[in-house]
Amino acid sequence: MKQQVALAAVTTTAATVMAVVALVRQYWKAKQDRQWGKCQRILRKFSRDCSTPVPKLWQVANAMVSDMGASLSSSDEATSSLNMFVSYASPLPTGINEKGMYYGVNLRQTKILMVCGRLQGKNQPISDLYVDEVPIPSSVMIGTSQELYDYIAAELVKFVSAHPEKDDEAPANEKKLGFTVSSGDDQSTAISGSNIKLKNFAADTTGVKDLITGMNRALEKHGLKLRVHALVSIFTCLHYSINIVYKRHFRVDSDSRIEQVDDIVGNLAGGRYYDKDCVAAITLGIGTNAAYVDTTQSAPRWHDSLPKKGEIVVCMEWGNFNTCHLPITQYDTSLDAASSNPGHRIFEKMISGMYLGEIVRRVLVRMAQEASLFGQSVPPKLLIPYLLRSPDMAAMHLDTSEDREVVHEKLKEIFGITNLTTMARELVAEVCDIATERGARLAGAGTVAIVKKLGRIANRRSVIIMEGGLYEHYRIFRNYLHSGVWEMLGNELSDNIVVEHSHGGAGTGPLFLAASPTPDS
Repeated sequence: MKQQVALAAVTTTAATVMAVVALVRQYWKAKQDRQWGKCQRILRKFSRDCSTPVPKLWQVANAMVSDMGASLSSSDEATSSLNMFVSYASPLPTGINEKGMYYGVNLRQTKILMVCGRLQGKNQPISDLYVDEVPIPSSVMIGTSQELYDYIAAELVKFVSAHPEKDDEAPANEKKLGFTVSSGDDQSTAISGSNIKLKNFAADTTGVKDLITGMNRALEKHGLKLRVHALVSIFTCLHYSINIVYKRHFRVDSDSRIEQVDDIVGNLAGGRYYDKDCVAAITLGIGTNAAYVDTTQSAPRWHDSLPKKGEIVVCMEWGNFNTCHLPITQYDTSLDAASSNPGHRIFEKMISGMYLGEIVRRVLVRMAQEASLFGQSVPPKLLIPYLLRSPDMAAMHLDTSEDREVVHEKLKEIFGITNLTTMARELVAEVCDIATERGARLAGAGTVAIVKKLGRIANRRSVIIMEGGLYEHYRIFRNYLHSGVWEMLGNELSDNIVVEHSHGGAGTGPLFLAASPTPDS
């Protein structure tokens, strides 16, 4: 009897334990389902808010066209989110007569970048392209400006000797040298009025005219038949000018008037060299910008300064573009508020490589906080802004393995996240896809806007060249951009816009600008 009672008690206890275990499992299963459902709802809302159907893309494109016109208008009442400016780099290369070896120097924070390339005319590709990077010794950095110029000239002698002109190319007179000064992310170089501040150098401030004179003196001293030149101003006949870069190129003439020539203008010059129908250049990398060729009549704001006819190059600074039609999400709003320039460069914050990874990270943070996507606690590293770089985001997005192994490895490497299910990895990849598709299609809308502003959509071929790692290396981004342009134009008109990667290669823009003909020629 006692044994029967004991057996019954054990059986009852076991049943109770099993029931409790079942309830616990059911509870956790229900909780996990609720959390997963919450993740899905966050994802669906993010997808809806980022949606870019064709009508939305046309609203964005039309708004950009309107802002472009207002930015160039002479009316004080015209308002625009764009702060476009005319770059006096015209005329651009023709691709026919530009021949010979051209040299350029880029003064960076602690290095000198020297570049040379041979143009062969007749739309032939650039050849014999060489780039050499030389560190600047500390003794030079603490010395005088002239000591710096002498050091550059001495290094340039070695570079030119290693990559000389051919005998039939050697000019009888002095030849142009493209000279640029670049700033890093810490803005170690700045231009104010006619002064250049080099914060890493002891002689940290130099006048533009002093820099030109000092550099040319050093070149002559070292026996180089090169002089610091850029394009001759289209307004006055000047003896020399210089390309200087501070996140954009500045062309500075001998009267110390600064003419802004953005880096993108060099890409546009290269595009025109290869194809006479090239009308615009767009950079899609860590940052973004665009420039296009227009007529002098299109810029009444500078009507008194421009020649009566001819082409001009307009730098858009399109990262500043903003309109109520942009599909802005709560994540964009929080990113902008936490940035160093809230309320500015909204378009750039939606399409450029600097911010795409950060947008994805912010979505994942919300999923982790509200739906425990990565466990009961939020991984500490996930809360660090900008820790997810766009190249890593692209690698996860491009992962085609069955179990999304690249997603797993990247999350582990960057955020210390492990033991993530395949479904969760798929969800992370979907977040990357949504942010990428929106950014690329908005860039496509901007591309169409430029061609529409020029009145070339209906009946003229227009080539747009693209530069930057986001376009060059991120295949899905590139495909989304192309498909967005195609959807906007349809079968009948899509062939009128040709979007292609730039031909010359990074750093060759100043060479093409240096080779551009002067108005007299």
